[in-house]
Amino acid sequence: MITDILNIETQDFINSNLDSDITSLLLKGIPFKGVDPKCIIEQIEAKKRSKRKLPTWFNSENIYYPNKLNIEQTSSEITAKYKADLVSGKSLIDLTGGFGVDVYYFSKQLDLAIHCEINTKLSKIVKHNYASLGVLNVDCYSKNGIEVLKRLDKPFDWIYIDPSRRDNSKQKVFLLSDCAPNIKTFQNLFLKYACNVMIKTSPLLDLTATLSDLKHVKEVHIIAVNNEMKELLWILERNYDRQVVIKTVNLQKDIIQKFEFIFKEEPIAKVEYSEPLTYLYEPNSAILKAGAFNSISDIFNIPKLHKHSHLYTSEDLIDFSGRSFKIEKHLLFNKKLFSKKRITKGNITTRNFPLSVNDIRKKFNINDGGNIYLFFTTDLNNKKIILICSKTS
Repeated sequence: MITDILNIETQDFINSNLDSDITSLLLKGIPFKGVDPKCIIEQIEAKKRSKRKLPTWFNSENIYYPNKLNIEQTSSEITAKYKADLVSGKSLIDLTGGFGVDVYYFSKQLDLAIHCEINTKLSKIVKHNYASLGVLNVDCYSKNGIEVLKRLDKPFDWIYIDPSRRDNSKQKVFLLSDCAPNIKTFQNLFLKYACNVMIKTSPLLDLTATLSDLKHVKEVHIIAVNNEMKELLWILERNYDRQVVIKTVNLQKDIIQKFEFIFKEEPIAKVEYSEPLTYLYEPNSAILKAGAFNSISDIFNIPKLHKHSHLYTSEDLIDFSGRSFKIEKHLLFNKKLFSKKRITKGNITTRNFPLSVNDIRKKFNINDGGNIYLFFTTDLNNKKIILICSKTS
């Protein structure tokens, strides 16, 4: 850490240039002696990236930022809050602490949280920021988390780990066996020291393959924010040997969409099919990632349009975990039929359809936007159809 960066004049300069052009700033010259201009630019870039993702840090004084890559890799506050609500007890150790956002929220739920970070510089930054944020119940270790766990040699209520998804060449990886540390290698050690283990992974991981790699999985939480997939959480419980529950969540500003099902029951869940009725439903991205295509039909008691379309319909409007629409018109996929509707602007979605959105826009000369929603899909009779819809809310 370069403590001069925390001087009032330097902080004022950083705050007043969050929207400035970086190249212009460098050409103009950074007016502080003894501080590498690149370090100040790094603070500006990292703080700017934190405005929406980490508002608590952004709006607090005396915060020191790591490089922007650390900010990109850290959990957002909205997902950290969600994770903190899953833990209980007295103690937790985070073996791969990073910028410390998750531990900040875990510390609000527990008596003691331990933050381990092998990067000495980043560990010092986190310790400084916790002091600035008034966090008093977190111990920081600038060491390999697994070595800290072994050295402490005591039980915890929870172990949390977010393995690094960068290889030695700094390239992105996502398979458990390619991440560091290798979860498959150490999961027995984790369950030795904690009854509960929470593992954060890339949303790209395949559920079936990963469940075969992990032991004693109790729950998998599939987290999206504003319908964009963010992370998977694998909850392991010592000696757990019952069914795995999949919990999907789409965190939005005003509402949280939740849906859960038993993983092994998905293939045998009851599914009905129907022609388009009055309302149309599109599952959110967390449900689509979960592959809960049969369970949606079974649990919500609504039919699908087609086995592979993953769109659902009903006569009466229901509260659904995704987007809901009223079907205004139902057409066969035919250019002449569609042209009669004189639609020149609309939001296009394709599901189980041979043409891409761009191909459809060119073919039908439709501009993007507006209040009309067009679904190009396949019905239960394998006919290509167009559904002209309006949003229900």
